[in-house]
Amino acid sequence: MIGKFIGVGFHHIVAWDALDHLLFLAALAACYRPRDWRHGLQVVSAFTVGHSLTLALATLDVVRFPSRLVEFLIPCTIILAGAENIIDRNKRPRGWVRPLLAGVFGLVHGAGFASTLRDLFDGSVVVPLLSFNIGIELGQAVVLTALITSLSLADRLLRVPTGDAAQALRWRVRMTSVAVAGVALVMAAQRAPW
Repeated sequence: MIGKFIGVGFHHIVAWDALDHLLFLAALAACYRPRDWRHGLQVVSAFTVGHSLTLALATLDVVRFPSRLVEFLIPCTIILAGAENIIDRNKRPRGWVRPLLAGVFGLVHGAGFASTLRDLFDGSVVVPLLSFNIGIELGQAVVLTALITSLSLADRLLRVPTGDAAQALRWRVRMTSVAVAGVALVMAAQRAPW
């Protein structure tokens, strides 16, 4: 049973039909370089705390969230994360703002996971919930590793014409954030609850 729920959580993040989660991770990773791993870890940990909290509350039926609203809010968090990258693009990632935003956005994403997980329960929820979260974290680790590797390669390619590493990073953050936010904007329009 543990392996089953770890697999469900992992596939919920890495599957192509999880595009909104992949885009959110891309928005989070857009401004990071490998040397910023400590701050990136704080951001991902804050996201994990947020989504784990609402996932547990919703799965245990302590609270119920309107699924249409949650599905609309998920791409909105992606747009906001992309906008924050562009607004804050000249600063090296640090401080508490990004982890706080990631935690709040995690609350929304956790509510989105709840319906998937609630349908799979048959009996106690503690072990499946913990196992699902482990799978989510493993999936995020795989996706973030691939993203940061790809973004670092993009930095090198963008640096070739200018020779300026800082300018290459700014261009990479802008391009990634605009692309991710643009796709999320289309998703939000398609999911609008009105």
